Amino acid sequence: MTYLISFGILMAFGLVIFVTIKWWNLRLIGPDPVPMFVFIAILFTSGLDVGLIMFPLAFDFPLYADTEANPAYAFTNPLALEFGFWGFLIWAFYFLTAFYFCAIEPRVKFFEKPFVRLVNNMVIVTTCAFTGSLFLIYLPYYLPRIGDGETVVTTFYVIVFAVILAASYSSTDIKFVKVLSIGSTLLFLGLIVGMWIYAGMSISEFGTTISNVGGYFANIERFVLPLTDYHEFYLFWWFAWSVMIGQFTSRFVGGMKVQHMLAALMIIPSIPLAVWFSVLYFYYQNGISTDGLVNWAMVFVGTTFVINSLDSLIRLYTDNLNLTTERFGKWTYVAGNTAVLFVLTLLFKSQWLQIEWVGGVVIALYVGVLVTIAMRHREVLSDVKGTYKKPALDLD
Repeated sequence: MTYLISFGILMAFGLVIFVTIKWWNLRLIGPDPVPMFVFIAILFTSGLDVGLIMFPLAFDFPLYADTEANPAYAFTNPLALEFGFWGFLIWAFYFLTAFYFCAIEPRVKFFEKPFVRLVNNMVIVTTCAFTGSLFLIYLPYYLPRIGDGETVVTTFYVIVFAVILAASYSSTDIKFVKVLSIGSTLLFLGLIVGMWIYAGMSISEFGTTISNVGGYFANIERFVLPLTDYHEFYLFWWFAWSVMIGQFTSRFVGGMKVQHMLAALMIIPSIPLAVWFSVLYFYYQNGISTDGLVNWAMVFVGTTFVINSLDSLIRLYTDNLNLTTERFGKWTYVAGNTAVLFVLTLLFKSQWLQIEWVGGVVIALYVGVLVTIAMRHREVLSDVKGTYKKPALDLD
């Protein structure tokens, strides 16, 4: 699997460089354009989930700090590693797929082929369920007063079921997209400020802590290919997300030039990530407990992230498969999505499904797109204006 993910990463970054150079200055416009802040909020909250809230303190920082057991992490500090697993370069994947669905797919129509459509929607559904399973697995750590702090008890299953139900319902109306995206972003920023104040961290202490992120940029080349099996897991995870996030967010691109969209996607989301991880790292370094209100606040914000992520993905696969409320009715639609996703969530939790398999399928889809363009749609590369006559692009 290491060879597969390495091939996929090098292919993706090569395509990012190619696209940016070849279509420099082209202005991208999706079918439902929104202002840049709203677009970034939609992308940020759709492309990140509860792992952002729950992984660092529960698992990641202790893992990265134990360099005796994990010598591959010894080249830099835990904060730089955490940022590298979530930030900056990772967002180039989302740029690539958003560009493709905004500008290329309307001409190529690769994802409209029946078999490809089926595979793509299986990827979306299973990744939805994986998000739910992560939420389920990490709840005991953050709500230790419910159960023994380790075991997934019945209450947690009920919570996850309710979250999936809420996401299924919110996906019935497009108005919830902006509400969830902007609301999740503001809640996340509020959580950062609240935890900063609770920790009593001074500006100078924050500056000292966040300076550790520099360890990522000083060693950025090390983050391109998998460092460890755990890093490999993350990279497969991001591949699994990339096509569906690009497909969903491309509709909201509001007139950004190619190079500006790349810069915006790599830089703007990375800033709150760096601040958030720095606040958490301060907690970790100083042994500050998050028991009680802080844990509940983290779970609440994590819950909104899960609902927002599931909402966007449910919209995507139900639109793709014509499983709409108009066709089946609102409550049949909600019940069907909830049941399917909850069952798949349980399968991921029991290890019957693995995200690495899903990421591998997405790499195959990347290859399929390239082969299709090379064999049947070379004009997409040679005839720039002809490629972008439709509403996907505005060349003015």
